[in-house]
Amino acid sequence: MRTTTRQDTRGPLPEGLGQAVRGTAGDIAALLRGARDTAVPVPGSEWTVGEAAAHLALANELMADLAAGRERPYGDGTPQSLAGANERSLADFTERRAEPLAAMITEQAEAFLDAVTRPVAEGVDVGTPTSPLGPMGRDVLASYLLTHMLGHGYDLARALGRPHMVDRARVGLCMPFMRAVMPRVADASATAGLTARYTIRLRGGETFGVSLDDGAVRVTAGPPDGSDCTILIEPTAFLLVALGRRDPWRAIARGQIVAWGRRPWLAPRFPTLFKAP
Repeated sequence: MRTTTRQDTRGPLPEGLGQAVRGTAGDIAALLRGARDTAVPVPGSEWTVGEAAAHLALANELMADLAAGRERPYGDGTPQSLAGANERSLADFTERRAEPLAAMITEQAEAFLDAVTRPVAEGVDVGTPTSPLGPMGRDVLASYLLTHMLGHGYDLARALGRPHMVDRARVGLCMPFMRAVMPRVADASATAGLTARYTIRLRGGETFGVSLDDGAVRVTAGPPDGSDCTILIEPTAFLLVALGRRDPWRAIARGQIVAWGRRPWLAPRFPTLFKAP
């Protein structure tokens, strides 16, 4: 008897997302294969190139497992718990050579894409994956994987003195994850007592709203009603500032961030309202 299959409710990945995940993994692998020494320190990090690459390989494996429906607890979403989970995983996984790590990064990215797009048997409930930052649909999980690889890929490129792979198109594909996770990574001490309505416009890309009301954070498609401050920002600058890879004042000085509105002084405060995990 032939088994009937169907695509579950996740559907296909948004256009370009699968290619971006595969391409970014390939770009990172190429960086590593061109590295003569993986003991080189990563700027602004306690990790070496080998440790950052090992973390990426393990993270891609984690995401592939989650996409396949396997439970993989990994911290509780706070920066402290995720840092602890990272430290423990790197202590248990000692591979630091470029070639094996490059291969693992690309292989696990492919495993993720296979799992996230594979048809499932009729009547099988694959559920919603629980990521290190909470439950999220597979489209958002793929966006999360891409965002994570771009952040650490940028670090590796800087450490090795090579061009990075963060571009406008890939940043656009990171936005489903970035919007979904903003309430989760809001800094309670920074948002307490603040009532503000931000309009965030990515130059040449999408516009969304971020509303804060004494610690509560809400992200909406399009500008919020009664916007206090509009921030126009270059897409690559948005991602790098959000991930803690670029100083916002440096981006402002370069003309990558422009703000206006009835309370434009709120603009420099915006990046401080969130803590990158």
